[in-house]
Amino acid sequence: MVPSSPSLPHVEAWIFDLDNTLYPSSSRLFDQVSRRITLFLMSLFQIDEAGARERQRALFRRHGTTLRGLMLEHGVEPSEFLDFVHDIDVAVMAPAPLLDQALANLGGRKLVFTNGSVPHAERILERLGIGRHFEAIHDIVASDYVPKPDPAPYLALIERHGIEAERTAMVEDMAINLKPAHALGMTTVWVKTEHDWAAPGEDAGHIHYRTDDLPAWLEGVASYR
Repeated sequence: MVPSSPSLPHVEAWIFDLDNTLYPSSSRLFDQVSRRITLFLMSLFQIDEAGARERQRALFRRHGTTLRGLMLEHGVEPSEFLDFVHDIDVAVMAPAPLLDQALANLGGRKLVFTNGSVPHAERILERLGIGRHFEAIHDIVASDYVPKPDPAPYLALIERHGIEAERTAMVEDMAINLKPAHALGMTTVWVKTEHDWAAPGEDAGHIHYRTDDLPAWLEGVASYR
């Protein structure tokens, strides 16, 4: 049974995923990114949309991200890919005043840990109106293009930013990405979405807390601190 109590007095640092975590998946923002990935593959391989989507899924399954697969299997330049797929309309998202207030009340260090890029994250944080709360963005470039849930970028994040895992909470919509955090001793928070592929399946032992309303959950934590 995953506990619902948000009393976390030992947590001194908060690590937040970006896409579908700091903004609601209902905005369909990441759908734009996925569509841009498909278009990139259609152009790169000169194939139709159906073929590009199948290749996109296959690369993701084998390597954790489409980009990692394109780099390893096809020698694609990562900056070209990232610039193309993140050329999206962030105006579909509404600003997030409730999340802004919850982050302000929460206290502690706050960082973004994303398989995306810093420019992509900065645009989203600016649109949401919450960028002021984060001291750093640890992106796919800082992770040497090795994506979550590979343990290597978690260790790189900890080392680069001087984080003590046992006093850190990680918040993420993809449950599998919380497994390495749990193994390192972090408190894990799963943000539930409507996407089945983001769910933990039968094994939820690596999840300490879960929520489908991140601002309200964080306010609950803040009230205990």
